[in-house]
Amino acid sequence: MRGKVVLVGAGPGDPGLITVKGLMEVRRADAIVYDRLAPKEVLAEAKGSAELYYVGKEPGGGPSQDEVNRLLWDLASRGLHVVRLKGGDPLVFGRGEEECLYLAARGVECEVVPGVPSYVYAASRSYAALGSRLGSHSYTVTTGTLAGGGFNNAIPALARVSDTLVVLMGARYSERILEATASARGWGAPGVIVYRGGMEGERVLVGSLRDLLEAYRRGEYGSPSVFILGGAAGVARRLQDTIHRS
Repeated sequence: MRGKVVLVGAGPGDPGLITVKGLMEVRRADAIVYDRLAPKEVLAEAKGSAELYYVGKEPGGGPSQDEVNRLLWDLASRGLHVVRLKGGDPLVFGRGEEECLYLAARGVECEVVPGVPSYVYAASRSYAALGSRLGSHSYTVTTGTLAGGGFNNAIPALARVSDTLVVLMGARYSERILEATASARGWGAPGVIVYRGGMEGERVLVGSLRDLLEAYRRGEYGSPSVFILGGAAGVARRLQDTIHRS
């Protein structure tokens, strides 16, 4: 009898932000396949007999997606209840859909338990209101790094058409992202970068695009980072200024 695979979004890194349903799935799992950004405190909730498999994709290394897919299949084929624990939400640039397609094509049931996406946490943490009458009526979420590792050349066009541009997985291309956005908005446009959101060493940077470029060159942030550029960042800057004055 084949088992089941449940893709659980662990949230942005703070173990307190996993959903109740997600935590219940972790506690009942026979096997947990987890990635680099999954909170270790959540793994401590697993039952003693649970098998743990680390499949984190480090920059420039780690198992391939095909290897992860096959591992999930092998575990489910043994009749195990498998949790695939992912940072953020499984379907927000998390490759959860690829894993479910692979499993479904082989007759394995796949369920998704949503998690708090990293960009939602970053926006709330920095007061960057993604939907606001004060300056951000729309926002676009994209990736800075494409599947093959290259730069997302759609970023300049996206920066022109949305009030707020949100970029995930873009730290390695920080200069190109900021330069591309500045070409559409100017270097004085507001921006927010949340580095290691919800994790130890978290840092929130609020300033102009030029400020953020200089911060990158000084080594003040790296991967993982969320970029919030444009309207919502302007709201964040106004709120930060007001808080600091009070």
